[in-house]
Amino acid sequence: MNKKVLILHGWGGSDFPHWQAHLASDLIKENYTVSFPELPNKDLPTLKEWKAFIKKEVEHFQPDMVVCHSLGNIVWFHLLDELDIALEKLMLVAPVRETCDIEEIKEFFPYPIPIDLKSREVIIAASDNDPYMSLEEAIKLQQQLNVGMKIMNNAGHINADSGFGKLDCALDWLKREVE
Repeated sequence: MNKKVLILHGWGGSDFPHWQAHLASDLIKENYTVSFPELPNKDLPTLKEWKAFIKKEVEHFQPDMVVCHSLGNIVWFHLLDELDIALEKLMLVAPVRETCDIEEIKEFFPYPIPIDLKSREVIIAASDNDPYMSLEEAIKLQQQLNVGMKIMNNAGHINADSGFGKLDCALDWLKREVE
């Protein structure tokens, strides 16, 4: 069966050479069906607009797996209670701390900690030197969500600016059968 993967970028998008763009391409080469939409007003996002867009995309696309990066994780957390979905896998890459004083994205914070992630398998990928979430904050979130975690050394915000044009471990994890 052809698996469907929804990829949600963060603030500002994840255009090439970001690892999410590479992941979308690599998944297509592996015969996955991929939705990698550019969220509306990616540089000046509003929570209401992103939630409405993603909700409509989920209802239309009906993904088996979801991969979120940065602010994409946060909007996913805000949206989960409104979704009728049962995912095989959910990958949360470089989530951000619960509070934020960046004016352009302030309305996304604080965010809810979901009780039910609506997925059979979930993993957080975090860095030990992410400027938007300390390792201690990432571990606290992992414990609150009760999910697995991969800690990457010196990976920054796990984006193109941090040197991640490819993130093969993401592709490998998505391709692995659900346990």
